[in-house]
Amino acid sequence: MAIRKASAVWEGSLREGKGTMRLGSGAFEGAYSFSTRFEEAPGTNPEELIGAAHAGCFSMAFSANLGRAGFTPDYVRTTADVHLEKVDGGFKITRIVLHMEARVPGLDEKTFREQAEAAKSGCPVSQALAAVPIELDARLVS
Repeated sequence: MAIRKASAVWEGSLREGKGTMRLGSGAFEGAYSFSTRFEEAPGTNPEELIGAAHAGCFSMAFSANLGRAGFTPDYVRTTADVHLEKVDGGFKITRIVLHMEARVPGLDEKTFREQAEAAKSGCPVSQALAAVPIELDARLVS
């Protein structure tokens, strides 16, 4: 099976240093720093990339589940809120909230909820992040 790679370089101290994260495919490379991670400075951070990975994985898992149930979505839009909080003198990802909306012709609300919950627990990124509480806010659009 596939092995996906990413890399990071950090230079300097925690507060004054800076770094670069890069996807192995070359599709993304971004600068990060203390202030992009723990404050609101422009740039990226590890949690943002975790959120992107989770949103993408969940959307694909949901679409796959729908396909097995005989439905094809017009679209699935997912955002992930990754909560990074100061806990016990350090920082911790305390929860992830997936916000998803989808338009799926012919799908009823009950099946929508069942398939969304199955995707939340079944996508590989959710499984990798199982130590973190994951919440789902899902909306079926007509």
